[in-house]
Formats: sequence, C-alpha cells, structure tokens
Amino acid sequence: MNELYPLLEAMFAPAFTAWDAPVTWLEIAAFAMAVAMVVCNMRVNALAWPLAIGSSLLYFLLFWRYRLYGEAGLQLFFAAVAVWGWWQWLRGTQHDGRPLRVRALPARGRLAALAAALLAWPLLGLFLDRMSDSDVPWWDAFPTAASVLGQFLLARKYLENWPVWVVVNLVSVGLFAWKGLWLTVLLYALFVVMSFAGWRAWARLARGTA
Repeated sequence: MNELYPLLEAMFAPAFTAWDAPVTWLEIAAFAMAVAMVVCNMRVNALAWPLAIGSSLLYFLLFWRYRLYGEAGLQLFFAAVAVWGWWQWLRGTQHDGRPLRVRALPARGRLAALAAALLAWPLLGLFLDRMSDSDVPWWDAFPTAASVLGQFLLARKYLENWPVWVVVNLVSVGLFAWKGLWLTVLLYALFVVMSFAGWRAWARLARGTA
C-alpha cells in the first residue's frame, strides 16, 4: 500500500493554476474520462460504463481530499452501479422480456422517482451535517441524492435520466465553484449542455424516429 502513496501524491501535483486554484493531473484525467463517458451515453454505447468506473474512482479521490464527502461517497456508488449498468445495457431486459430500449417513464413512475429524491435529500443532508466535517452538507447532499436517481434511470435506459442530470449538473457547478475546483466547474457546465443534447437525442429514440 505504501507504494501507492508516491503515485497518489504525483497525481495530486498541480498541472496548472486557474483563478488562483491548482488544477491537478488527477482532475484532468477524471475530466477527460467523464466527457468521453457522457458522449458514449448520448450514443447509447456501452463503453460509457467502464469509462464511468474509471472517472468515478478518480473523482472519489479528488472529492475526498476537498471534504466533499457526499460527492466522494457518490463516486463509489457510481463505480458499483456502473458494473450493474454495464450488464443492463448488454444483457438487461424490460418487463416484457425484450432487450432494453430507450423509453419514457409512465406518469406514476416519474412521481415516484421525484418523491424518492426529495426524501433522500434531507436524510442525507442531516447525516452529513451530523456525521462529517463537511462545510456544505445540505448543498452537497442534493446533487448526491439526485444523482442516485439519475444513475438508476440511465442504467435502465429511461429518457428521464437526462432532465435529472441537467438539474444535478447546474447545482454542482455552483458547489464546485465554491470549492475552487475550476476544471470540474468547466466539466459540469459542459455536462449541462451535453445533458440537454442527450435529452434531445434520447427523445428521438424513444419516439422511434432516430
């Protein structure tokens, strides 16, 4: 294990400075993998999932160092769920037994998803507030809770994952700006645009017109 410490420290070495904040080699690598992941998601390409595993593990290290514990824990969740999502896209089936396809949730499903996210947010915020030294527990908790929902919807190829990611990414831009993670701010701002593009592309697929 001790052999890993010099490598980790090298990854956390500043590559350059943006707005008086260091941008590390680790953040650059995580950024590149995350952009490639979203491009693959937009194209419904299963390569998105191994890219998700790699970028999530790198972002876990980054967020933990910056005391964003909700976001850090979320990255481990993402890495685990990515394995399941990868299998879903390759072998998963719908309720009727057919292979997964891009489709929309029924109205009842959308309400249930919204209720689950709104319930998880205060519970996670309270946990982070009482059990960690996070200085932004409630702010950190919201995108964390919503991202869990978005990841599940994405793995099951539901169109509604994209509006969830739009909200998550908008909130995360402010959160990471507060922490001075400027390359990650740029990434999540790019994610906002890509989420709208993915939403449009998947809407066409759901209508069967792509």
